[in-house]
Amino acid sequence: MQTLLKLLSDGRFHSGEELGALLGVSRSAVWKRLEGVEHDYGVVVQRVRGRGYRLEEPLSIIAPRPDTGLWPLDVLFSIDSTNAEVLRRLSAGATAPFAILGERQTAGRGRRGRQWESPFGANLYYTLGISVRGGAQELEGMSLVVGLAVAKAIQALGVKDVGLKWPNDVLVGGKKIAGILLELTGDPADICSVAIGIGINVNMRKADAIDQPWTSVREALSRLVDRNELLQALESQLAHALSRHRERGFAASREEWESLHLWQGRQVTLSTVANNIVGRALGIDERGALRLLVDGKEQSYSGGELSLRLSDDS
Repeated sequence: MQTLLKLLSDGRFHSGEELGALLGVSRSAVWKRLEGVEHDYGVVVQRVRGRGYRLEEPLSIIAPRPDTGLWPLDVLFSIDSTNAEVLRRLSAGATAPFAILGERQTAGRGRRGRQWESPFGANLYYTLGISVRGGAQELEGMSLVVGLAVAKAIQALGVKDVGLKWPNDVLVGGKKIAGILLELTGDPADICSVAIGIGINVNMRKADAIDQPWTSVREALSRLVDRNELLQALESQLAHALSRHRERGFAASREEWESLHLWQGRQVTLSTVANNIVGRALGIDERGALRLLVDGKEQSYSGGELSLRLSDDS
């Protein structure tokens, strides 16, 4: 069925006879496989008498990439969660760094237990597994560094008005376009492994389960986007950002991160498990903690289940 999907990915009509010849099966077998494609991958196949079959939306299928010298990349047609798969492989003794990319996630997840919308072939669902040997110091600000790399990769495709929302979101025009989820295994104070999960809305046109304003690279550029081009830009930016972070810490990225900080100087509300804190966003410190002016005094916040939003009067 994967071969059939690739044949249909151009969004054009293909006759049953043509598909059968390419697959080496009968036309009736093609029909059954098309039903399987719809069931297994959640895509919609249009059937028009006299013209054949095509996908409702063309797909940009991820091609096997050449050895870039960065890290191995395994592209899976369907997976529960790229983060979960990386953590499983790390627990089984896989050597980091390595990356997993899913064409679809059946149980994709974001921060605070939220579902991550993951239709087949529409977006990037990518997780990089790395080893961290510098203890807590190397982990400081890592999610912000990754967010900066994602923002720059999106900018590299020509998207304007890209900004960052502390701690893990990338926005375009005030709407969410990407998110980051870091998960750790091992001892954070010594040697541990990190699953760096990245989700980018690329060509997705609709998503009923998303409960906040969102956008996509396709919407920003008004064209179908080659996900291979975005993947190349993402991995290049990630390699540079993580290398700089490992060698020089988050302080080396602080100024650049703040230059894309959307809510700098704005009145915001920080929600914690216990309460809500209202203050003016001053930026971030050299560890990546959020700096707020609260009742005339500067306070810093990091870690835990924190959520930030603009205050009603901002």
